[in-house]
Amino acid sequence: MNIRLAGGLLAATATLVPATAFAHTGVGPAGGFAHGLAHPISGLDHMLAMVMVGVLAWQIGGRALWLVPATFVLVMALGGMLGVAGVDLPFVEAGIAVSVIVLGAIVAAGIKAPTAVAMGIAALFAVFHGHAHGSEMPADAGGLAYGLGFMLGTALLHLAGIGAGLLIGRIAERHGPLAMRAAGGAAAVAGVGILTGVL
Repeated sequence: MNIRLAGGLLAATATLVPATAFAHTGVGPAGGFAHGLAHPISGLDHMLAMVMVGVLAWQIGGRALWLVPATFVLVMALGGMLGVAGVDLPFVEAGIAVSVIVLGAIVAAGIKAPTAVAMGIAALFAVFHGHAHGSEMPADAGGLAYGLGFMLGTALLHLAGIGAGLLIGRIAERHGPLAMRAAGGAAAVAGVGILTGVL
C-alpha cells in the first residue's frame, strides 16, 4: 500500500463515514444501517480500539494486514448477536477500555506478535465491542441492517488505522520509532482515562 492510496483511504473515510452515518435517520433498514454505521464512531473507546487494530495489523504486516481486522469484524458480529439476544456478558465497558490500553501498549512497544496471536487478541476484545453495539441497538432499527452498518463502520476505522500506521511508519523511518510509540502510548493513556472515568 503506497502513501497516496493510504491518503485516499483516510480521506474517503473522513468524508464518507459522517455523511452516510447521518444521511438516513428514520426507522427500518435505512435507519438501522445508519445507526449501525454511526455507532463505532460515536464513542472514543470504540474509535481508538478499532484504529489501533488497523495500526497493529500494519505493524505486523503480511497476511495480518487483512486477517487481524477481518477477525475483529467477524467476531464482533457474533458479539453483536449476543447483545441483541440479551445474553449477559460481564465487564463489557471495562473490556472495551482495556482493549484500548492493551492495543495501544502493543503498538507503542512495537511488538510484532505472530499473526495468530494478534488474531486471538483482536477476537477477545471484539466480543466486548460487538456486545456493546448489539445491546445498544435502537428498538426501531432492523437487526440485519444495523449489524451490517456497524461492521462497515468498524472496517472503515480499521482501514483508517492501516493508513495511519503507514503514515506513522513513514515518519518513523525519518525520525525513529518515537512517532509510533507516541501514537500507541497516547491511545493507551486514553484507555486508562476511559477505564477510570476521566474521559
